[in-house]
This record gives sequence, C-alpha cells and structure tokens, in this order.
Amino acid sequence: MYRLAELGALHAPVEASTTSLAKSLGVSQQTVSRHLIDLERQGLITRQLYLNGSEIRITEIGAKELRRIYLVLRAAFEKTGPITITFTGRVFTGLGEGAYYVDKTDYGRHIEDALGFRPYPGTLNLRLSPSEVSKKKELEAYAGIMIGGFTTGGRSFGGVKCFRASINDVEGALILIGRTHYDASVVELIAPVNLRELLGLKDGSRVRVVVQAEGDRDVPATRTISPR
Repeated sequence: MYRLAELGALHAPVEASTTSLAKSLGVSQQTVSRHLIDLERQGLITRQLYLNGSEIRITEIGAKELRRIYLVLRAAFEKTGPITITFTGRVFTGLGEGAYYVDKTDYGRHIEDALGFRPYPGTLNLRLSPSEVSKKKELEAYAGIMIGGFTTGGRSFGGVKCFRASINDVEGALILIGRTHYDASVVELIAPVNLRELLGLKDGSRVRVVVQAEGDRDVPATRTISPR
C-alpha cells in the first residue's frame, strides 16, 4: 500500500506490473501477486488487469487505513498532545435523521453517559466547502467515543462516533453516524441546547467548530459503549 501510494495510486490509477513492484520491493513476483489479491479482497485497492500489467488505485477504504497509520506514526514521532481540528461550514435544514437518533433511540442515553449531557433532540447540520472536507476525513481516522450499533423494532442502527467540540463557543459534540444519507461534505453537531435558537442561526449561517480529537498514544484506540 505504501509503495502504491508513492506511485500516486491515492489520486489516480497507476500502471504497475507484479514484476516491477516485486523488483522495487525486493520480494518475489508471487509474493506481490498474493498481496495484491489480498488487498483487493479487503476493498483497499481496485485493479484493472491487462496483458502486460494492471492499473491499480487505492480506494477510499484504503486511503482511510493509510491515513490512520500515518496519524499513529506521527503521534509516535512527534509525541503530540491533544489535537484540535477546526471546521467552518454553513447551516442547512436536514432530513430529520438526527432528531430521531438522539430522541427516539438509546443513542441519547448513551451519548449522555459518554459526554455528560443529554443532547437536545436534533442535530445542527453543516455543509463544508470542498477545501474543508479533507479535515473531516482526517477526523474519521482519530479515536473517538464509539457507540455501537443495534437493532430495535425491526430497524437497524449503525454505530456513532462522538468527538467533543466547541460550536461557536458553545460546548457540544460532533457525531459521525455510520449509516447516513448525507455525503462527505456534511457534519452533524449535538449540544444540550437548541443551537439554532441559542446562536440565532438560520440556513446559510456560518458556524465555526473546534473539535477535540485524541492525540499521542491514544490514536487510534476508541472507547466503545454498546447500547443494550
């Protein structure tokens, strides 16, 4: 994966043969072929095979794994302390998923156990600019407080990862929902209060969010809370 990333496979398909990869890595062609098959099975790369080689690209899953490894190594070398990631985005009216999650299921109770506050029944939805989306992807690789998924009433709910956050200086949290209809440009925020009312927000309002991510040796461990 590291060698493929060096070749540019994070950003576009790269032409590579098992022979050339084996030579650059100092291993046998059979070893490279076996590893590529394994990476493809795990969904970490895609391959288009041709007579004299293949085009290989690292998938989003593969990029996320490389990002996680990078953060672990950076923490080990730099011995960083608490890490903050700052977003800015614009408010928009969501689909009502957040209100259901925090008000109608066990998530609300377990968020309270994890973060120390009962969330207001609903989320504040922000849409990030393209330049900010990479920050969300970085955050996904950090440790967080993970609330496990569950099934109730014939409906399945995916896991939720929480991060403490300051939302225009109001204490709350950013949540990453495992199953959501939103794309990567959207972040969802919770707080013990109605953020729209307290901060006087409306659709299009600009909001600054400072997220507390885990640093140092805690990356990438998570604390998991499993709803009963």
